Amino acid sequence: MSLYEKLGGDAAINAAVDIFYRKVLTDDRVSEFFESTDMEAQHAKQKAFMTMAFGGPSNYTGKDMREAHKHMNLTDEHFNAVAEDLVATLNELEVAQELIDEVVTIVSGAKDDVLNK
Repeated sequence: MSLYEKLGGDAAINAAVDIFYRKVLTDDRVSEFFESTDMEAQHAKQKAFMTMAFGGPSNYTGKDMREAHKHMNLTDEHFNAVAEDLVATLNELEVAQELIDEVVTIVSGAKDDVLNK
């Protein structure tokens, strides 16, 4: 069974992305990066990306992580803030710790690409 299925499939990903962006948009460490972002489009891209990254059906057609973030000058602090917001989201949704650990492993694997290292 994929992590996508263990998390609860499409409904769970949708709920997680909605809560996640509420947290990110109120997080002073990273909210500035989204000031001119079409958040409806961003939600859709993030839902498709997370579905694919967690082993669900792949409908993601966006840029790869390195390309999508290359002009943002992100730091470890920015990456960690977003990761913390994601973990807080999963805790709020009462996701089991073992599944949160799997999510963190996947997200951590993308760190160098997101930071363009």
